[in-house]
Amino acid sequence: MSGPPIGIVVADDHEVVRAGFAALLGTQPDFRVLGTAADGAAAVRACRELRPDVVLMDVRMPGTDGIEATRQLLGNAAGDRAWTPRVLILTTFDLDEYVFDALRAGASGFLLKDATAERLFDAVRVVAAGEALLAPGVTRRLISEFARLRPQAAAGPAAAGRPGTLAALTPRETEVLRLVAEGLSNTEIAGRLVVTEETVKTHVSRILAKLGLRDRTQAVVVAYESGLVVPGR
Repeated sequence: MSGPPIGIVVADDHEVVRAGFAALLGTQPDFRVLGTAADGAAAVRACRELRPDVVLMDVRMPGTDGIEATRQLLGNAAGDRAWTPRVLILTTFDLDEYVFDALRAGASGFLLKDATAERLFDAVRVVAAGEALLAPGVTRRLISEFARLRPQAAAGPAAAGRPGTLAALTPRETEVLRLVAEGLSNTEIAGRLVVTEETVKTHVSRILAKLGLRDRTQAVVVAYESGLVVPGR
């Protein structure tokens, strides 16, 4: 293991689920479970005190739900460059109607509660590294479906994706954003455009900077909400 362990907070209103995830994550030498929370308000308090790298956040919790907790956490962290938590949404259903709202609130991705242990470990490492959890294709289906159902959505971090904002992108950056929204990895985009993977990474970084976005997940939401990518096409 290189570097400090990944600090994690687990938020879920079901005690067995919460304890189970915490115990499972605790088996990994590069993870450190800092604490758990039974609802969104407790999760926000715990995270502000413990400053985890990754928060596993259930969506449906009493009182402050996972969406509002995510919004509060990322809004709080926005003024603290020394600490930017990554929120990984936990959900029972792959088409949970609330997950799209959570992504728009700034979450870095989502994970089904019945995921394998290896998938859980990989998901935590991916978001901790600053990437968005866009694979497998179920995430694309979710974003596509709810972008179709809510084409006029205009709140949250993805609101930056109005057409006028996309005009700041170069033609190549727009093309890269479209491919990102289609779920292609940097390697796949590089192959499609016949450029190096480093070039793709540079384009993605510039897209995020120009649109004021945190990661690829928000970029995908922007692409759908702005109409750059039309679901089902």
